[in-house]
Amino acid sequence: MPTTPAVSVIMPVLNEERHLRDSVRHILEQDYPGELEVVIALGPSTDRTDEIAAELVAGDARVRTVPNPTGRTPAGLNAAIAASRHPVVVRVDGHGMLSRDYIATAVRLLAETGAANVGGIMHAEGENDWERAVAAAMTSRIGVGNAAFHTGGEAGEAETVYLGVFRREVLEKLGGYNEEFIRAQDWELNYRIRQSGGLIWFSPELLVSYRPRPSVRELARQYRNYGRWRRVVARYHAGSINPRYLAPPAALLAIAAGVVVGAVLTPWGLVVPAGYLAGITLGSVPAGKGLPAGARLRVPVALATMHMSWGWGFLTSPRGLARKVIASRREPVAAPRG
Repeated sequence: MPTTPAVSVIMPVLNEERHLRDSVRHILEQDYPGELEVVIALGPSTDRTDEIAAELVAGDARVRTVPNPTGRTPAGLNAAIAASRHPVVVRVDGHGMLSRDYIATAVRLLAETGAANVGGIMHAEGENDWERAVAAAMTSRIGVGNAAFHTGGEAGEAETVYLGVFRREVLEKLGGYNEEFIRAQDWELNYRIRQSGGLIWFSPELLVSYRPRPSVRELARQYRNYGRWRRVVARYHAGSINPRYLAPPAALLAIAAGVVVGAVLTPWGLVVPAGYLAGITLGSVPAGKGLPAGARLRVPVALATMHMSWGWGFLTSPRGLARKVIASRREPVAAPRG
């Protein structure tokens, strides 16, 4: 691979008027000497996302858009891949902010490691007390376990990474993203890459700032979908589950059982939910260190919302959803050349 290969940045967006302009600016201002293009896949937004995207296209010849009528993330990613043309493909979301040397570092790591996909840290940053609390929860071990792309760690081989910087030939060989996976499409694609012999590489050198969901309801919906679709991956790809993913549903079942036992048989059953509340309260102290008081008080709420919603989504994920998934039988994504 050349030291400065041309790079395609793909962005699936839906209702991203709040952050899209800044996200694209962080791409266009990359400290990277190679050729760069940005392909934005536009879902059916109900806010000013399309208008902002049109302004971005008019303002810089490197930016263009493609339609994504379904609004689903994997469909948008595949549409953007098909419309792009360069040998390195960088995935970015409409609310992600790349560090200035992100692309240059990722290209170097692809060359040094021979990896099929490299990625780094999902650096959650909030703009108010609730978002700061969610960011603290999302970057703590009590919130997300030992996931390196949330909590950091040493560079090395990984199961999955946040977003990802890919070799185009790998995406084409595997048929791109599985469009049946409304969520967990990154994990599922990285699993197929690993199964085909490809290397997924995590490096803390790669940093993407992420804006958390702005309300309890939105966070709960996000994590319920995470759990729901992670169960689909587990059912489709046997052996892909690990204990970290089973912790939230196990906690939810234990708490529910404790409440029932405490209400019907003996108050001792309430020790379980009380212990969980005490655990997340104590765990929120180091997680919220350095935050304003209002944010620190919200960290336990964020933790409980994440855990319980993920667990509920995992437990209630219907088997029929997994049956619809055809993970490794996609036609290759055709990409124009030139």
